[in-house]
Amino acid sequence: MKSNLRILFMGTPDFAVHILDTIVKNDLNVVGVVTVPDKPAGRGQRIHESAVAKYAKKHDLNLLQPPKLKAKSFLQTIEDLKVDIAVVVAFRMLPQEVWKLPRLGTFNLHASLLPQYRGAAPINWAIINGETESGVTTFLIDEKIDTGNILLQEKVEILPTDNAGNLHDNLMHTGANLVIKTIEGLGDESLKAVPQEESPSLKPAPKIFKEDCRIDWTKSIEDIQNLIRGMSPYPASWTMISSQGDEKMLKIYRSSIEKIEHNREAKSVFKEQNKLGVAHKEGIIWLEEVQLEGKRRMKSLDFMNGYPLDKTSQVVDE
Repeated sequence: MKSNLRILFMGTPDFAVHILDTIVKNDLNVVGVVTVPDKPAGRGQRIHESAVAKYAKKHDLNLLQPPKLKAKSFLQTIEDLKVDIAVVVAFRMLPQEVWKLPRLGTFNLHASLLPQYRGAAPINWAIINGETESGVTTFLIDEKIDTGNILLQEKVEILPTDNAGNLHDNLMHTGANLVIKTIEGLGDESLKAVPQEESPSLKPAPKIFKEDCRIDWTKSIEDIQNLIRGMSPYPASWTMISSQGDEKMLKIYRSSIEKIEHNREAKSVFKEQNKLGVAHKEGIIWLEEVQLEGKRRMKSLDFMNGYPLDKTSQVVDE
């Protein structure tokens, strides 16, 4: 898809890199790539580059890393680039001074079917809430977060076996194609933006904190399974496990559920035929991949070989 449209891309993580790569491979004219400045991180305070910065440098793209988006020098640079369309993917909230500059507008790719799941973590919350479908949306940016007029949408099925990682990848690939269609539609003026419908039944997707990841064992067995799926592989659901009076944090990355009657005490942790189970009033939650505090991520069999499970072993609520 050869085009003379002058494209400015803004993004930060790997999700954004795939979109940018698709734009580049479609021979679109990327006149600038905006991402966060490099900064020291980790124990050694080594300089950390965003995934988008690494891609832009590798492909010799015009990389812009402004400390402040409202800086006159940055705004002047955007004006000088004569941008037709700005594409924003997993970046940050833009000031009006920036998103109003492109001739044909600035649009964002969001990993949900807006207006549902506005916010920072739409992929996680869709699975946590037990949704059977999600999708991607392109919309014109306005003064608020994720509220602008919708350009295009595409649905993606959520399978019972999907976790946040699988859904992330599916939405990333679907989103890349949707971005190309959106650029084409804005370029030939065939797209008509439609206002989002407001409703009291809208579900938010706020930023996830550590306590959001803690498992509440009093919830339904499906709710617990959905939390584990929705937090895997990152940031990962967790619980406290107690055995012989010792409590440690246990992250759970993969599990399955079995609705059966049993006579085990709820929240007890047990080994059965080389399987690691947690008893629940509705059945058994089989833990398949875990990480004990201070240890590496491992299969449940490896965990059982190194952890002292006995009749006292149980998961602990707050």
